Amino acid sequence: MAKPSKFARNWVCQRLVALVLWTFCAIGPAAADDLTALAKLDASRSTIALDGGDLDITLGLSQPVPWRVRVFDNPPRTVIDFREVDFSGLANVEIPKSTVVGLRAGNFRAGWSRLVIELANPMLVTSAEMQTRDAVGVSIHLRPATAEAFAIEANKPEPAEWALPENVSLDAAPKDPSAPLIVVLDPGHGGIDPGAENGTTTEAALVLKFAKELREVLLRSGRYKVILTREVDEFVSLEGRLSIVRAAGASVFISLHADALAEGEAVGATIYTLADEASDAASAALAERHNRDDLLSGIDLTEQDDVVAKVLLDMARTSTTPRTKRLSTALKDAIMSAEIEMHHQPEQTAGFSVLKSADTPSVLVELGFLSSDVDLARLLDDSWRQKFATAMLQGLDNWSVDQAALLPIE
Repeated sequence: MAKPSKFARNWVCQRLVALVLWTFCAIGPAAADDLTALAKLDASRSTIALDGGDLDITLGLSQPVPWRVRVFDNPPRTVIDFREVDFSGLANVEIPKSTVVGLRAGNFRAGWSRLVIELANPMLVTSAEMQTRDAVGVSIHLRPATAEAFAIEANKPEPAEWALPENVSLDAAPKDPSAPLIVVLDPGHGGIDPGAENGTTTEAALVLKFAKELREVLLRSGRYKVILTREVDEFVSLEGRLSIVRAAGASVFISLHADALAEGEAVGATIYTLADEASDAASAALAERHNRDDLLSGIDLTEQDDVVAKVLLDMARTSTTPRTKRLSTALKDAIMSAEIEMHHQPEQTAGFSVLKSADTPSVLVELGFLSSDVDLARLLDDSWRQKFATAMLQGLDNWSVDQAALLPIE
């Protein structure tokens, strides 16, 4: 077989960190919940065609959504899951009947839709990617395979959770109470997800730069051990980010962003904590955007908790929430003391899935908004970012002193 293409290698990586989903042999009855259709199929840009003996699948979409692709056996078929796509117009997509026996789509669980491509003979995925800019869509290439090779791939079990990025090094949490606190910094977005954009500046690149600068400030203090969820421009899944927090035994989790809001006032730094109810409509919209963008290839934790799990998580958060609130306030006070402009409501709440680590104080810091030219100028200023990083250090110092004072005397 020829050497795998770049896209094939990318697909293998995506497959290794594939999200946990229920596996179905065929589409069952539609779920009780109506499909909300985050995206729509563009039949005019969708093709399923032969390329020699291979099969090329192109699905035009109205916008990027979380997705995954895999194969099932008996009969052989390629299954593509989306959160979620309105497949109206699928009947207008022509198929090569010598290779594709049937094509059908529907809702197979709440919030998720499935496209099934039934094949005449076994074929394996050699490349798969989602284009997230301009002409949004999914491109998948299939190549004929032996029945044995197909069966092996079709019967692979789902992984328990997303794998950690290869370049993240994690040591066991220190046992010594005087050891440096472990801080996980999470530069939002990355890779297939550039985040907000203003001109040539992307949120993903900007917050990665700041995360590295903040890491240096924290490390030089000698009081913190710092781990980044990503070191380069790569996509890290939502579950992958939270897995890093758990594996590191983190004392603090800080997700860094510099987003954009199309409507309303969005200027200055803001600190968000997790809550079922958002502070306002803008915060709710921002959380929805973050959750969707983080899930371009991810798993939606908002609908994963069963009743028992939710009770346990709520119990764990009972002790974490006050510490998180004090962390948010300590960071806010330090930033304002450094005379860095903050939003007129500097502390806000919303349902950010990335903040759902039950036993780690977690905040999401919007450094500013790329939709604001004033904020953009600040964010591109090296001295301003250094000032912000120093304020973050001061806030963490104040919080850690506060936490130590609350510990029981033995």
